[in-house]
Amino acid sequence: MAFLEMHYFSNSLQKATAANVILPELDHPGPFPVFYLLHGLSDDNSNWQRRTSIERYVENLPLIVVMPDGGRGWYCDAQQGYAYESAIVNDLVSFMDSRFNTIASREGRCLGGLSMGGYGAIKLALAHADMFCSTTSHSGALDWVHRLITEESDWAIEFRKILGESPVGGPNDTFALAEKICRDMLPAIRIDCGVDDFLIEENRSFHAHLDKLKIPHEYKEFPGDHNWGYWDEHVQEAIAFHSRQLGI
Repeated sequence: MAFLEMHYFSNSLQKATAANVILPELDHPGPFPVFYLLHGLSDDNSNWQRRTSIERYVENLPLIVVMPDGGRGWYCDAQQGYAYESAIVNDLVSFMDSRFNTIASREGRCLGGLSMGGYGAIKLALAHADMFCSTTSHSGALDWVHRLITEESDWAIEFRKILGESPVGGPNDTFALAEKICRDMLPAIRIDCGVDDFLIEENRSFHAHLDKLKIPHEYKEFPGDHNWGYWDEHVQEAIAFHSRQLGI
């Protein structure tokens, strides 16, 4: 495998930012599909690579893995702050497609993530279904928009700057996005969470919502908590899920 630590300028953020990239070194001419893998709230673009064996899990696949820095921005265009959604779907995707041998279409792009990144992967795939063919979430904070409006914690105060005071039903509400999405453009969806994870009820709630809407998806619960041991194990299943959608 080849590894790049990529630093580039994001127009949406109006600042330099970074992404770690794993490139395949196979006897394969390309072009290659791209797996955008998103980090959690307390992490950065290096954590997936430092805390899991992601390189080893994709070493025999014709697949590019991109792990961007999403700050503490929840992969949203903040009402007060940075535009991390646009930074991914506009700046990063176009940067990768213009400089690497990618499949530059929906059929060649997928998303995944953990915790904040699990939410981001589901949210971005539903909001930009024309760009991504599949999405996976591990331990995702999938209902944080609804939870935020009921809290008065320092955490809630920080993140209301991103969502605003009335986020329910808006562009960052995964429940509303699932209701509004064109059924002909549904990405393949896989969600998993540990049964001892503090976010398990959010995952069950979103799973029930998708069932109510009759949106096809995979939903799995496993032994485990909100930790890297869990994510290292189950990202392997996410890679297999995406590989089937990508046809690799």
